[in-house]
Amino acid sequence: MILDVMLPGINGLDLCRFIRREGCTVPILMISAKGSEIDRVVGLEIGADDYLAKPFGMREMLARCRALLRRTQIQQAMVPPVLRFRDLCLYPQECRVTLRGEEINLSPKEYKLLELFMRHPRRVWPREQLLDQVWGHDFVGDSKTVDVHIRWLREKIETDPSHPQYILTVRGFGYRFG
Repeated sequence: MILDVMLPGINGLDLCRFIRREGCTVPILMISAKGSEIDRVVGLEIGADDYLAKPFGMREMLARCRALLRRTQIQQAMVPPVLRFRDLCLYPQECRVTLRGEEINLSPKEYKLLELFMRHPRRVWPREQLLDQVWGHDFVGDSKTVDVHIRWLREKIETDPSHPQYILTVRGFGYRFG
């Protein structure tokens, strides 16, 4: 995606932030007449994969687009087609989860939480890190939202949510998967 910072009707930075918050991983090349270091850093920090200041040559822009696509193809090749743990399967390229062969419906945040846990089994995640990874650095709200989403996720994947087998609470530290 090639995204201009100064779009008519909406700020390109806000659009980029929204795209990333929704979990879309499409490569984004941000272009702008704003070329100072702080402008470039802000664009990259909110989720752009590259930043190109105007004026620029068409060849340079095309070369940057090709480089972004190459990196994306390499990253996609590294993504396993299925993440499995016991009878729970997550299909990253399809955004789909099955439990004992039956598809289960998850909200986008529940899905992102589960994917993060399944990619990092046995790692303990404090609430603050889960908020950063799933909700984003600019999330404004209560950290208890993590607990609520974990409870909803447990209700969907656990046989007995009050005695979880998948997502475990590590008292005083956070949550871990497996």
